[in-house]
Amino acid sequence: MKNSNSIFKKITTIPLKFYAGILIFLPLLYIFILSFFRNDYYGGIIPDFTFDNYRMLIDVVYLKVFLQSFLIAFITTFICICISYPFCLIIKTKKETTQKLIMTFVMIPFLTNSLIRTYGWIVLLRKNGVINQFLMGTHLISSPLSLMYNYFGIVIGMVYTLLPFMILPLNSAVSKLDDSLLDASKDLGANRLQTFFKVVVPETLPGLFNGSLMVFIPAIGLFFISDILGGGKLMLLGNLIKNQFLTARNWPFGAAISITLIIITFIFVKLYKKIGGKMDDLGGGL
Repeated sequence: MKNSNSIFKKITTIPLKFYAGILIFLPLLYIFILSFFRNDYYGGIIPDFTFDNYRMLIDVVYLKVFLQSFLIAFITTFICICISYPFCLIIKTKKETTQKLIMTFVMIPFLTNSLIRTYGWIVLLRKNGVINQFLMGTHLISSPLSLMYNYFGIVIGMVYTLLPFMILPLNSAVSKLDDSLLDASKDLGANRLQTFFKVVVPETLPGLFNGSLMVFIPAIGLFFISDILGGGKLMLLGNLIKNQFLTARNWPFGAAISITLIIITFIFVKLYKKIGGKMDDLGGGL
């Protein structure tokens, strides 16, 4: 019986293995091999083994792009955390039907293409947009604010696009939070801030780690937000990869950047499994 079950499982996983091999592994293998080739002056590829594409990444110009990308990703993750925690704690106090309704509204934007939603922010953020018109109409400002085509616009777009990926895992962790722990903290004289950092955060660390990973990693590679709300003036890793493949026609160098980004992502996933796994065990023990 066990042998028949194991054979059945192997047979049923064949389509998944085929999918992973053909559509995931082989393209990644191609990009990896391509990263060690050279390109000619006409956008062609010369199958000449070299490490020059990876050496170019040490250049100050590209290191600055890496730094900008990580900074934007870190700021985006931090803002998402600051918004998601109060949001999830407030939801926890509501009735179950109200919680489901609120989470439905959180998910509704996913029904619309993210590119279209990002373009919608132009109507709000541009100099003659809704926000500036309102602020000038109420005489809070005398001249339009520069809300896009800069870091501010990019961060706004990143936070708006990735916020649900922080809310969903964090809400799952907060919903499991034992109310008796909050009551005990209050009875012992702790204020709300002390209760948050000493009770809520430690008890919801698995959700925090999961959400941070789901926000930070995509924020490094998203390029359309920087193009639309940043005006293409600020180069991030996603933009750099896109430009190498589509504009500069330097596929080997674009492949090298892609492989480097994959390695960085892999490192973050491993750190999450190592640190986040321990947090899961700790939470289970508590």
